Amino acid sequence: MGIQMKYQIIGGIVRFAATTILDNINFEIRDNEKIAIVGRNGCGKTTLLNVIAGNISLSNLDSDEDCGIYMAGDLKIGFLKQIDFTDNTLSIEEEIMKVYEPIQLMKRRMDELVERMATDSSEKILNEYGKLSGLYESLGGYTFRQDMETIFQRFGFPLEDLQKQVMALSGGQQTRIAFVKLLLSKPDILLLDEPTNHLDMPTIEWLEGYLKNYNKAVVIVSHDRMFLDHIIDVTYEIEYTHMKRYPGNYSAFIQRKRLDTDKQEKDYIAQQKEIARLQKLVEQWKNTPTKVAMTRSKLKAIEHMDKIEKPTRFDTKAFHAQFSPRIESHKEVMRIKKLGIGYDHILSTVNLDVIKGEKIAVIGENGKGKSTLLKTLVGQIPALKGSYEYGIDVELGYFEQQMAQYSSEETVLDDFWNAYPNLKQTQVRTALGHFLFSGDDVFKKINQLSGGEKVRLALLKIFKKQPNYLILDEPTNHMDMIGKQALESMLRAYTGTVLFVSHDRFFIKEVATAMLVFEGDQVVYYPCGYEEYVIERQKKEVIVLESKAKEASRKLKTQASVGGTVGNRIDNPKDSSNPGKEEAKRKRQIAKLEEKIAICEEEMEELKDEILKEENGSDYKKLEILTNQIDEKEREWEELVEALDQLQ
Repeated sequence: MGIQMKYQIIGGIVRFAATTILDNINFEIRDNEKIAIVGRNGCGKTTLLNVIAGNISLSNLDSDEDCGIYMAGDLKIGFLKQIDFTDNTLSIEEEIMKVYEPIQLMKRRMDELVERMATDSSEKILNEYGKLSGLYESLGGYTFRQDMETIFQRFGFPLEDLQKQVMALSGGQQTRIAFVKLLLSKPDILLLDEPTNHLDMPTIEWLEGYLKNYNKAVVIVSHDRMFLDHIIDVTYEIEYTHMKRYPGNYSAFIQRKRLDTDKQEKDYIAQQKEIARLQKLVEQWKNTPTKVAMTRSKLKAIEHMDKIEKPTRFDTKAFHAQFSPRIESHKEVMRIKKLGIGYDHILSTVNLDVIKGEKIAVIGENGKGKSTLLKTLVGQIPALKGSYEYGIDVELGYFEQQMAQYSSEETVLDDFWNAYPNLKQTQVRTALGHFLFSGDDVFKKINQLSGGEKVRLALLKIFKKQPNYLILDEPTNHMDMIGKQALESMLRAYTGTVLFVSHDRFFIKEVATAMLVFEGDQVVYYPCGYEEYVIERQKKEVIVLESKAKEASRKLKTQASVGGTVGNRIDNPKDSSNPGKEEAKRKRQIAKLEEKIAICEEEMEELKDEILKEENGSDYKKLEILTNQIDEKEREWEELVEALDQLQ
């Protein structure tokens, strides 16, 4: 079966007023591809999603050029749009169940037909019921409730929240409910714009597996590099209004783009040298009658060359600043002892000694108190119990998420200068230039800035103080990939201490030297980076599985010593008239049982070894499969135990 083209844009142009956002773009969705759209902030990624969703039309549809949008059949396209719940007095369950209205209508019709069949068994009714029943099953009619509850809980909601009214939810929670509805609707093309924003790490990891195995097409705009690497088959980059397709995930795209650019650069230079050589010959011999034919052939050679364009430089413009702490702190930067964090009740209790030079990532589920911990440590909210204290000569710099919503009528220049009134104008302009505020950008009002620009300005004001202890709450939320890489580089070079909350695993991997993990009811410190932490977490999971396995094995061996049988039939020796024969049979059954136990144990060990292999460390889908296989082995053991119980 060949490749199916689901959706295609040919030669598309999008203009807003006199500004061209996308120019002569070609885009394809083939089969059930998982596609990433990447590029700098403001390059047109979300615009492209809106074109695919039908919210924006191409600007050149009426031209004579070969351009347009083509779809294979009547495709259902799903896009997480602005939240618009028409009736916020409904319960969350009622709002979500709107997704299943066609299935529910089908069920009501099937129930009507069942009632009619009690008095009318005509072929017409039977045929209609048969068709509806098959369609109902194929649409998940018998499992949709389970699907709904699973995804609802995966997005961090307890089942009892289904009975709450929509109006009781925060804006972020309403966004997650809209996301749940979108996934449950199972569109043919699923469009996701920054889907990992405001999701905690367990939910992101689950979403990766869900999208990877989604049996339809997915198009994702995201700055989460690890998320893209785990899901994507194809990457499209938008740069300087143009678009190019690369096979593979984000890391493969970066490598391929660099190789392509290097090759194009070399080919361009070689061709320019050849053109210069030919032109030199022409200039040298153009006035010599005997060389006229030769000079013409050289000119034709230049004319017929397939000209190689000079490669555009990487759009890697990013903020930068080499800053070091004004003074050094003492070795012990902070001591946190039995600190109860929360508002009206304790969410978690934290113990932690922060040592100079550490860069500690705070991770875990939402709602456990990660941001609350930071707010408590900077004195914004009181501790509910316990204590924390700073070490000697600690100077603090604090970044909070709300800085991306900072509002002011002041210009960028005045806002920064007011924070540092002793600086000269040239010093102010230089500092702002390092964070990409140059030229007329410095005269923009704060209220005109994007979230990412506000974050850059906030970080500049913090870094200019040269603190030796940074406390950062989701600093990369509004940054593009180049911006994240710039911040990673700065924090790696920073000689001070950092405590930061983030859900961006790639950022954590690049920066963190230690982890503070909110795990269930505990807050656990790991003196290692992210990759080592993942291995430690897997080891813990294996230890839990081993503990279960040993307990099951112990029970089996204990009961096997009494005797038993395994198979489709359990023979009761009490009913036998030949005790000697039955005793021999029983011994054979015990031996067979013990053999099966040994095989199970061996297979369990192999599965655990597979889990611990380095190449499987970040393959969450494979880890889930292996864990499920171990669970199956445990169930097999339970069946053996049950067989022994029946025999006894």
